[in-house]
Amino acid sequence: MPDGYLIPAETVTTEIVIRKSRFLTTIQLAPTVAEARHRLAELRSRLPAANHHVYAFRVGFGNSVTEGMSDDGEPTGTAGPPTLAVLRGSGIGDILLVTARFFDGTKLGAGGLVRAYTESAQEALRKLKTERKVDRKTVGLEMPYSLYNIVRRMIDAHNGMIEDEEFGAEILVIARFVTNDLNCFAIELRERTAGAVLPVDLD
Repeated sequence: MPDGYLIPAETVTTEIVIRKSRFLTTIQLAPTVAEARHRLAELRSRLPAANHHVYAFRVGFGNSVTEGMSDDGEPTGTAGPPTLAVLRGSGIGDILLVTARFFDGTKLGAGGLVRAYTESAQEALRKLKTERKVDRKTVGLEMPYSLYNIVRRMIDAHNGMIEDEEFGAEILVIARFVTNDLNCFAIELRERTAGAVLPVDLD
């Protein structure tokens, strides 16, 4: 995943009305399955009057994606699967989409429900702004005090972010890098310190 993948850059909510039923769709960022379920619970609590809270999520991307969905009381296969199908075709990861349906007595039929939930998801995605998530790695760097300033400058030069430092007999630096930047950093680090300091993968 050298170039990362697209993720929601914001929360977006859209609404469509089909034969007196309101379909209120919300898209949110969900970087973990636990976060997706937490955000779903929040949406349910905010919209208790909705008859159904149909959802689908995709956490991760490509070969490491985890998916979930639910018809939430709609006829089997008419709500969750078409919603997930739209997400799969979007090219977006770490995404939760929830459609709250407010039913007004007019039945749509199985085909009508599939079209309604598909249209609801598509409309929300059209309004969604995205950004690119870049794969990052966390590494530990143990070094003598004499190399600390050199390593700090190299971390800055390779766009690394220092997350923690411990000063004992030697210095331990915890830093986070974009994966591509880390590869270049590791090569230069080995050369500049004659192999005395090597990054240890902490992920």
